[in-house]
Amino acid sequence: MNKIIVGKTYRFTVITDYLLRIEEDSTGNFEDQSTQTVLNRDFDEPEVEVLRNSNGHEVEIETKGFHLYYDGGKFSAESLYIDIKKAYSVYQNRWYFGEDNDDHQQNLLGTVRTLDHADGAIPLDKGIMSRDGYSYLDDSKSFVYLPESDSFKARENSVIDGYLFCYGRNYQQTLTDFYKLTGPTPLLPRFALGNWWSRYYRYTQADYQALMRKFDQKKVPINVSVLDMDWHKVDVPQKYGSGWTGYSWNKELFPDHQKLLNWLHDDGKKVTVNVHPAAGIRAFEDSYPAVAKDLDLDVEKAEPASFDLANEKFRKAYFTDVHHKLEDEGIDFWWVDWQQGTAKSAQKMDPLWLLNYYHFTDNNQRTNGNGLILSRYAGPGSHRYPLGFSGDSVISWKSLNFQPYFTATAANIGYTWWSHDIGGHMHGSFDAELATRWLQFGVFSPINRLHSSNNTFSGKEPWNYRADFEEIQEEFLRLRTKLVPYTDTANFRTHTKGIPLVKPLYYDYPDKTEAYTMKNEYFFGSEMLVSPITRPHDEQTQSAYSETWLPEGDWIDYFNHLRYRGNSVIKTYRDSNTIPVFVREGSLIVTNPDYMDDLNDLPNNIQVEVFAGRDGSFEMVEHLGDKVAKTLFTWNELEKSLKWKVTDPDNIIPKHRNISVKTYHNNRRAAEKEFNNKLQKAYISFDLKQKLSDAFNDDEYSYAAFMNLLNTLDNNDLRSSLSEIAYVRRSYK
Repeated sequence: MNKIIVGKTYRFTVITDYLLRIEEDSTGNFEDQSTQTVLNRDFDEPEVEVLRNSNGHEVEIETKGFHLYYDGGKFSAESLYIDIKKAYSVYQNRWYFGEDNDDHQQNLLGTVRTLDHADGAIPLDKGIMSRDGYSYLDDSKSFVYLPESDSFKARENSVIDGYLFCYGRNYQQTLTDFYKLTGPTPLLPRFALGNWWSRYYRYTQADYQALMRKFDQKKVPINVSVLDMDWHKVDVPQKYGSGWTGYSWNKELFPDHQKLLNWLHDDGKKVTVNVHPAAGIRAFEDSYPAVAKDLDLDVEKAEPASFDLANEKFRKAYFTDVHHKLEDEGIDFWWVDWQQGTAKSAQKMDPLWLLNYYHFTDNNQRTNGNGLILSRYAGPGSHRYPLGFSGDSVISWKSLNFQPYFTATAANIGYTWWSHDIGGHMHGSFDAELATRWLQFGVFSPINRLHSSNNTFSGKEPWNYRADFEEIQEEFLRLRTKLVPYTDTANFRTHTKGIPLVKPLYYDYPDKTEAYTMKNEYFFGSEMLVSPITRPHDEQTQSAYSETWLPEGDWIDYFNHLRYRGNSVIKTYRDSNTIPVFVREGSLIVTNPDYMDDLNDLPNNIQVEVFAGRDGSFEMVEHLGDKVAKTLFTWNELEKSLKWKVTDPDNIIPKHRNISVKTYHNNRRAAEKEFNNKLQKAYISFDLKQKLSDAFNDDEYSYAAFMNLLNTLDNNDLRSSLSEIAYVRRSYK
């Protein structure tokens, strides 16, 4: 139970030994109800010592994590300050109320509302993780939730209401307790983890169906069909204003939309459509008569139903008369594309927050707990309403280079399910390599949603590119659905344990400098370490690289199965057909070899990829709705055997499931083969190729002597590329 220390105008609530709520209210009426951000303030048993009127302080509060001093009066840096016991600042461990407390920019940041129009890096809002070991989350302006009316209200007066996190560099525990405070991330339905096809484009019904058939014929799985705004009427009479908002099917493009929706569902796809709700419901809409009746609108004057989700009467008509009827026809969830900014006054709630809350809640109720939306981030607490739509970014290498860091860093405010426009949305130019590298990142990101603008030439169909790039892209799209047993397990861990699918390195290595400097590198689930390539290839090696830090231990490249010794930073060069993805020796990666399967069903076949070298284990978690099954796989290196134990209380696993094993053993010969492969593709003289090959394959090979030879090369990329393989060869000793 939490510990509350209260005075006339102040209240301190010790929630855990390392989490403190700080309140000041001149009326003395402190808020106990949930806010839009915070749901639960009582979930631990902290050990607290309280002193009053001691050593000149009105109140002292001490726990394992902090020592608070309050000298009375209005909160200020002079009257309220806290010593952090797990602080890491070189300069001080004291937090002062009202001060920035981050002079040296040690906060690890969080996320932002949108990447709209971003061409590369943009500033991020602060998160709850800091290298200094403490951070403050201000909830003072958060609206209060009223459960009896399922609505929100502004605070009645100006208050101080914030939360001080004092967990040191125990970032995962910080995030775990943040979720206890603000509510867990929902468990995503399995289909969301597959491939999404999205494009702002005036498809006809026949065009769209032909496109999906072509993906099927090429054995490229598309699991979610996204129809952008041209699904509805866009060319509307001028008297109604813009056609940006719409809820009536465009019969010119989709003459029998019900037939299309049925066909997409029969083909194993879920369907979402784009909606810009700002203009409300107008008289040209098919649903207007029902809305007008429920809202007592003047039909003769074509009185519109102005958008106002805070209004209960409008909200009921908005869902019942409009969205539910469209859902009954086959729309599974909504892409809510709010672009009109935040609230116009402090007394009005952010419309984006209301949209996210009500749309997700409604969809969750109508799908028996499988709720989903696609919408922009509306501030702390938004993780309860996945998924996040990051907006319309520019097609450029700079944009791609920012997204891995942006995605991982969002975990620092609990927002783990970003969905980007994979490949970029607008502007830019035709670049098959950029599109391929972006897709490769997408496969190893939370949601893989290909998207582009309505430019005729910017579609992300793999066959738009040269044959080799097409083949690579299609293979990665297949890999995405193969990995669903693995990513869905991570999905479950996010929901139950607060562990992100895409996790910054410093969560596991908080005291390693490299974990902070390698900003684009991250853990993907419990077994994989990913270092996306976000730069173009160089002309001499014909490959591209990322800088990769491998923590201590023995690592195996997931794609080429070469062994790397850890505790080192290296440039990892790859041809366009792979990116650097590593697993530890003994890792088990569970996959579904039948990548065209309907993701709404659990697979009949499971393949366990074993990266041999030491003992290992992995618990695969599967779910259908709220029913969960677990399979614990255990690899014995000495016996070279895999065993498993199934726990399936609700019998959701297919009765005749087949489990196969694919074992990867690494050896030095593979390094020699890779070295010769790099030389073969390099744009250098044949004589130099032969010289380097002879030296690498010499019976008297010496690592030091070979590195001395490489140091004579003029080209840095060639030297670094071949140095990587020399490092790999050394890892086998």
